[in-house]
Amino acid sequence: MTFSELHHGDVPLLLPNAWDVGSALAFVAAGFPAVGTTSFGVNASTGRPDAGGASRDATVALVTTLIALPVPVSADIEDGYSQDPAEVGAFVAGLGVAGVNIEDSADGRLVDPRLAAAKIAAIRGAAPGVFVNARIDSYWFGQDATVPAVLDRAKAYVDAGADGIFVPGATDPATLEQLASAIPLPLNVLVVPGLTLHELGGLGVRRVSTGSLPYRVAIDAAVEVAAAVRDGRAVPAATSYADSQQRLLDFEERRRTRGDP
Repeated sequence: MTFSELHHGDVPLLLPNAWDVGSALAFVAAGFPAVGTTSFGVNASTGRPDAGGASRDATVALVTTLIALPVPVSADIEDGYSQDPAEVGAFVAGLGVAGVNIEDSADGRLVDPRLAAAKIAAIRGAAPGVFVNARIDSYWFGQDATVPAVLDRAKAYVDAGADGIFVPGATDPATLEQLASAIPLPLNVLVVPGLTLHELGGLGVRRVSTGSLPYRVAIDAAVEVAAAVRDGRAVPAATSYADSQQRLLDFEERRRTRGDP
């Protein structure tokens, strides 16, 4: 199935977000049909705080490698790393990914929806085959966090050529149902504690992203392993070194066969 088609299955697409090659390979090995990146995880892995465009170079380096995966890859590109729509379009066209996630905020504040719409339109023109997931940060930052305000932004992005609408921070079932019924594109949300994929699907959600959650859990798990050894407790089970190494060897061979640098 194409990346777009994955948004129209019997249950919402669960998109795990990787922060490096190892995490992406693990998601693929677990059977996930597509992989995204997380700007928070990518930034954190290089010692930078999230947002502000800091993830640009690291994201480019990561997705340039990940496009060799046997599944579609979607890149989290923050706000496109530029205020020039044409530059954003050209940037996305050069990534080679199946999809991108682009947000309508900068430095923790919502931006004029006309600018965000112009970026979406530029991506659509420069990279017509890329699934453009337009992120609306109203609920994420608690700014204009009402259904009518979000729908106004969503309409602007739909008209600009977006393929999906992402509303992180929206968790209330009634709100999600209203948004899904009014937006004519697949609605994407973050994991909602207490609601299963089937339940979210029943509300009209078509895609659920893990965001930075796997990265943050992985960090906690790493600390727990070290603490268990220090404290004389049982160490959690883990994928063997041999299996982890084989994933990397197989991926290296796949990239070599493709002719990737």
